Amino acid sequence: MTDLNSIPARVGVIGGGRMGGGIAHAFLMAGSTVTVIERDGPSGAAARERIEASVAKSIARGVDANLDEVVERLAVELDYTALAGNDLVVEAVFEDYDVKLDALRRAEAELGPDAVLASNTSSISLDSLAAELQRPERFLGLHFFNPVPASTLIEVVIAAKTAPEIAEAAPKWVELLGKTPVVVKDSPGFASSRLGVAIAIEAIRMVEEGVASAKDIDAAMELGYKHPTGPLKTTDIVGLDVRLGIAEYLAEHLGDRFAPPQLMRDMVARGELGRKTGKGFYDYSAE
Repeated sequence: MTDLNSIPARVGVIGGGRMGGGIAHAFLMAGSTVTVIERDGPSGAAARERIEASVAKSIARGVDANLDEVVERLAVELDYTALAGNDLVVEAVFEDYDVKLDALRRAEAELGPDAVLASNTSSISLDSLAAELQRPERFLGLHFFNPVPASTLIEVVIAAKTAPEIAEAAPKWVELLGKTPVVVKDSPGFASSRLGVAIAIEAIRMVEEGVASAKDIDAAMELGYKHPTGPLKTTDIVGLDVRLGIAEYLAEHLGDRFAPPQLMRDMVARGELGRKTGKGFYDYSAE
């Protein structure tokens, strides 16, 4: 990476799901050439379709860009060797330590010494991941939020060994993406997940105890505290399985106040994961 003050010209994204596809979308719209790594052909085809549809939607809403020119800068590959030569690679795989570490190691093996490696983790310790990498000084967290195209926030997480010039440059990249950076040091759950999960857990306990309906709890936060989306609807958007994993991680590191309610575990066991499965605290089957 020759100019840390500019948006990275060549960006890799590991994982082309809802989150990874959104990250790819953001960098494409900012002018980067983007390579998405997926696990197999069908997943790769789905990722390309998802990203192209997202770009087309943004353009239809008035973003000044040419669809053909944007998607021409998108590549979807199955082999990590396609990441060679990238300036920045963002890992956006499932929220599991071993899965993320494997992806980061495989990416780092293909990157040059000046490239920057980032994790989109919402809760896992960056210092623990960095300890397993060859160049921890070129590593940090870039925590995007769902849905990425509409969200205006990116949490920039600085690990203990992140080089000062990378820590200084990353918030500038966020601004060049048209979003707002919030800079935090590495700690369990960072700022956003720690607060968001704490509110969500208490809201789920209230449903579990019959204090109020999901709809009324969300309305209380939306109308009383001006939250754009209530904690239970937000949990449906994020995915109950994702939030359960974060809650378990936070409980392990910060104590029982983050212990997941039994209702949360039961819903995940039933496959009621939120919007992506058609049912969570709300019914999305008609969508």
